[in-house]
Amino acid sequence: MNRILPVSLAVFFLYATGHSTIAQNTGLLGKVAIDGSSTVYPISEAAAAGFQKQYPNVKVSVGVSGTGGGFKRFTIGDTDISDASRPIKDSEYKAAREAGIEFYELPVAYDGLTLVARKSNTWLNELTVDEIKKIFLADSAAKKWSDVRAGWPAEEIKIFAPGTDSGTFDYFKEVVVGKSGSSLRSDMSTSEDDNVLVTGVSGTPNSIGFFGVAYYEENKDKLKSIAIVNPKTGDSVSPTPKTIENGTYAPFSRPLFIYVNAASFKRPEVRKFVGYYIQNAPRLASSTGYVPLPASVYKEAMMRCRMSKPGTHYLTRDLEKRSGPVTEIYTADNLLK
Repeated sequence: MNRILPVSLAVFFLYATGHSTIAQNTGLLGKVAIDGSSTVYPISEAAAAGFQKQYPNVKVSVGVSGTGGGFKRFTIGDTDISDASRPIKDSEYKAAREAGIEFYELPVAYDGLTLVARKSNTWLNELTVDEIKKIFLADSAAKKWSDVRAGWPAEEIKIFAPGTDSGTFDYFKEVVVGKSGSSLRSDMSTSEDDNVLVTGVSGTPNSIGFFGVAYYEENKDKLKSIAIVNPKTGDSVSPTPKTIENGTYAPFSRPLFIYVNAASFKRPEVRKFVGYYIQNAPRLASSTGYVPLPASVYKEAMMRCRMSKPGTHYLTRDLEKRSGPVTEIYTADNLLK
């Protein structure tokens, strides 16, 4: 898998951002404020660290208040960039419009939402989607593991999950609840900090949790991933770069995003940072445990900024949500300003 963009695309980004950023540049000053998803945080933090080595007089701050919390700040103009582990919602889009804020929607990586158990667990190796619903849906919540599958221990199920402001929580709810009218169970231990979830699962027998694949990769010494039975093929599939990219890790493969305030992008330090971020996104994604997108998506993303084409691709003109592969959704025809 390529860890850097092709030469032709790298040249494109150098043109888009003004000049090469290889040499350290102490003349650029300013601040870039980022907040949002804990899932996207490792990528944005890595981008900030690399950028500040080249531009030491630009301060890039990266906060973690969850995708929803990040959008709350972003849609009132409080941040320059919002990290998101799901596309912007219609309510958030409306809030931005009402505040006069235009934005660029830039996909940065693929993620596989990963279900995990304690490393020492010897029996929880895979789950079907129906079994996941038994565990997590409020109106059919299993109390003990033996209620989920015959032969499993008659021990209480303990769940550690992202907080409700998290895009990971939203995405999981969308997949598991769907249009059933149900909700997720309310007795889960939740936190916006994925490291708290890691500690909870790794320290609690008979527990289960979920978060982005990078946090699993970072903690493989104390966690095990739970394979998902693909609903279409019936195959048991674990989250790997290959299965996340080709979609066989279904239904939990998803794109990750940054949203850039269009007015902020006019500032040199923000423009340079965004160019650096997207140019290096394949390497940053791989190094932090995520999966790079096709080079064509990154090129299309930066073209949106360069050509001043703000908006979202994930809502229709009637503000209905679009879903599908990022390569099919992220096209000029689907752009809603």
